[in-house]
Amino acid sequence: MKNFLPTTKSEMKTRGWDELDFILVSGDAYVDHPSFGTAIISRYLESRGYRIGILPQPRWQDARDFTSLGKPRLAFLVTAGNLDSMVNHYTVAKRKRTKDDYSPAGKTGFRPDRATIVYSQKIREVYGDIPIILGGIEASLRRLAHYDYWENRLRPSLLLDSGADLIVYGMGEKAIGEIAEALQGGLDIKDIIYVNGTVFKTNNLQYAYQPIILPSYQEIKVSKEKFAESYTIQYQNYNAFQGKVLVEPNDSFYVVQNPPSMPLTQKEIDEIYSFPYLRTYHPGYEKLGGIPAIKEVRFSVTSHRGCFGGCSFCSLSSHQGKIIQSRSQESILKEVEELTHLPDFKGYIHDVGGPTANFFHPACQKQLDQGTCEKRQCLFPRICRQLNTDHYDFLELLRKIRQIPKIKKVFIRSGIRFDYLLADQNDTFFEELCIHHVSGQLKVAPEHVSNQVLEKMGKPGREVYKQFVKKYFEINKKHHLKHYLVPYFMSSHPGSDLKAAIELAEYVRDMGYNPEQVQDFYPTPGTLSTAMYYTELDPRTMKKVYVPKSPHEKALQRALIQYRRPENHRLVKEALLKAGRSDLIGYGKKCLIRPKV
Repeated sequence: MKNFLPTTKSEMKTRGWDELDFILVSGDAYVDHPSFGTAIISRYLESRGYRIGILPQPRWQDARDFTSLGKPRLAFLVTAGNLDSMVNHYTVAKRKRTKDDYSPAGKTGFRPDRATIVYSQKIREVYGDIPIILGGIEASLRRLAHYDYWENRLRPSLLLDSGADLIVYGMGEKAIGEIAEALQGGLDIKDIIYVNGTVFKTNNLQYAYQPIILPSYQEIKVSKEKFAESYTIQYQNYNAFQGKVLVEPNDSFYVVQNPPSMPLTQKEIDEIYSFPYLRTYHPGYEKLGGIPAIKEVRFSVTSHRGCFGGCSFCSLSSHQGKIIQSRSQESILKEVEELTHLPDFKGYIHDVGGPTANFFHPACQKQLDQGTCEKRQCLFPRICRQLNTDHYDFLELLRKIRQIPKIKKVFIRSGIRFDYLLADQNDTFFEELCIHHVSGQLKVAPEHVSNQVLEKMGKPGREVYKQFVKKYFEINKKHHLKHYLVPYFMSSHPGSDLKAAIELAEYVRDMGYNPEQVQDFYPTPGTLSTAMYYTELDPRTMKKVYVPKSPHEKALQRALIQYRRPENHRLVKEALLKAGRSDLIGYGKKCLIRPKV
């Protein structure tokens, strides 16, 4: 029988448990769905025979909630949730958000800033020297010293700020399984220093095997060049097959990062998605208005993990890894079949995909036994000749899903990498994508059109996107479809000056598109773009990079993309005059704004 894992003492008693092996503390409400890390890790440990309870969104103002499930026999596991708690709380303009989809009724105030630190410190306050293990994206991307955008300074490894014992970085199943086994066997948490995919602190490096010594925290605080150097070394060691032990000195401590966990085999990832998830939120939230985040994923299916796209502003390569780990068709089809029997299923699968939907298999054969290339990317600056661009396996999967009874439509909403799609010499997938898997409009992310900015983003040049647009509309015309194309653009990314922003505005003008939303670049920990933002250097070349940082300049660049909005007229005019482009102010067809409102 399927049941939620216990969140209270009374739910523990229902299972006949008087003690838990692990307590997982989460900044999110408890949703038992495989799109939520808390659900996956807890079900994984449950499958290994451990008794685990969930402590979702404990009140941190005092310590009482942290005692509500008692003291765990082995350890506390702590995560901020599916989102970084600072990103969850603040916009890129550092304004407080008014909604939190991972909390009851979408209300804010259910978690603290820097939730991982706060929760860990409260646990220490109550239980003293109990093992505390951090995981999730907040911890994963702060595993070593990092730039903190909200305080505009470098902060040390989260391990030191939180007082925890270990960080599990990446997706975590293999690492947490190995740690649990060691704790169960009686090993002290301080002796668990050998698990791949973990970070620990020590004052003795005698057990670190052939480490690379990074610049110290004290060095990178005073030298942006040293920070860029450190970031480059870290980036070159994301490879689970060949990555080295990295050591970051910090006063009398060393923060030691073991190499990444090995990618999951297909059998292993199939098992993870076969656990008895209830695919909804805990019933206790019903009277509170439910958890909005479930709406987007309830009828969606994760087909794979990992991304070899290499976008500079994305953290996926350091969290999920670059190597694609795909589920078997049988596993995915079984999950889709189960969805069709849910009482509120209406015949629509909202998404089948992963970080990038059409990356359904490893980039090349080499990755399967040697891992990723140290200094080369699969798609940038040009597509690697070894890249497998055949979409047939994903196409075959989608065809089979469409044949399942009760399925009316299968959408793909998790993103299509258009340069990779164009590289496939066979157009069959592209055509079936347009015919069967688009709901009126296809959303893609060229991000920008200025090649100087795209180069910093790690995205294909403008001509590639232009080629994609042409082909997309040719296919739609061929099949008598009237689908639209909705491009996402990003403003104020490193490398973007006013000239580049105006180039993007002119492109928006020529395509007749009026973007409703524009995303300002958000410098989150762990990305190449954030390293550029902080250092004003490109760590790949150590050359200077122009970085728009002031709120006013960011406002100018964002206003240019949305130049049609009357409220942006003053800012657009200022930007054009500042850039010497008064030719775009007037009454001609090429003008962005008129001289007067």
